[in-house]
Amino acid sequence: MDTYARYLSVAKEIPCQEIGKSLFGREIYAFFVGNPTVRPVIMQSAIHAREWVTAEVCLELLSFARKMEVKGAYWFLPITNPDGVLLAIRGIQTAPASYRNRLLKINGSKDFSLWKANGRGVDLNVNFSARHGEGRQNVFAPAPENFVGKFPESEPCTKALVRFTRAVNPCLTISFHTKGQEIYYDFPSEKDVFSGDKTLGEQILAPLNYPFKTAPFSVGGYKDWCIQTLQIPAYTVELFSDALSHPVQKTALTGFTPKLRQILQNTENVLWSNGKSSCAPPY
Repeated sequence: MDTYARYLSVAKEIPCQEIGKSLFGREIYAFFVGNPTVRPVIMQSAIHAREWVTAEVCLELLSFARKMEVKGAYWFLPITNPDGVLLAIRGIQTAPASYRNRLLKINGSKDFSLWKANGRGVDLNVNFSARHGEGRQNVFAPAPENFVGKFPESEPCTKALVRFTRAVNPCLTISFHTKGQEIYYDFPSEKDVFSGDKTLGEQILAPLNYPFKTAPFSVGGYKDWCIQTLQIPAYTVELFSDALSHPVQKTALTGFTPKLRQILQNTENVLWSNGKSSCAPPY
């Protein structure tokens, strides 16, 4: 069973919410665990197509959370780019016939295993309104990666994620990506404006033992939008070694299970210890 099939299987077995549909009409599912009266944490993954292995991480976290007696609240979004993920895993036959020639021309090959974008050639993680189009690596025409889209939130998946995030009002978000073994926590902002919370991230994500870094020339992502617009802590976690090649395979998850379980436990301890009913510190 490939990762997308597992995702659909879990969606059939566990209560979930459809937060929107992709360009090609595929459902984007969110899974809730915990106390519905407190501000939740959002954990999302697979916004980049070739990074589909991160969906396995999110599904494992969902499984752990369901087995724990959590005090807090969690939304898990394992695949936020279903069209791109299917292109990367199964190939061009997963796209509607009317899109195939265009996608083949953009990609320059029948091999979509390194594709990062959605079904229109937009990189969803530069399609948010946080300094949209100002990134150093941004491009301005459809491409396998880095195309910002015609305007912020031009893509159905981006719109769905923004709408959902506003609706559930999270106290923080964590986005899982694949390579680098580092964590990004900030977004460049004006003086005296909230630009991220390194300390909170260090407490929650300590099991990874990765350095926290800034990325002043990378903008327009979901983490950036959460920090700038919602003024909440948000983190991009690059999970695996740069020595690995894209697409990173499931074998890279070996040894991660205890770390993922501890990340959830740390989140519980930091945000909801001593009977607190909301995230702390209060953003």
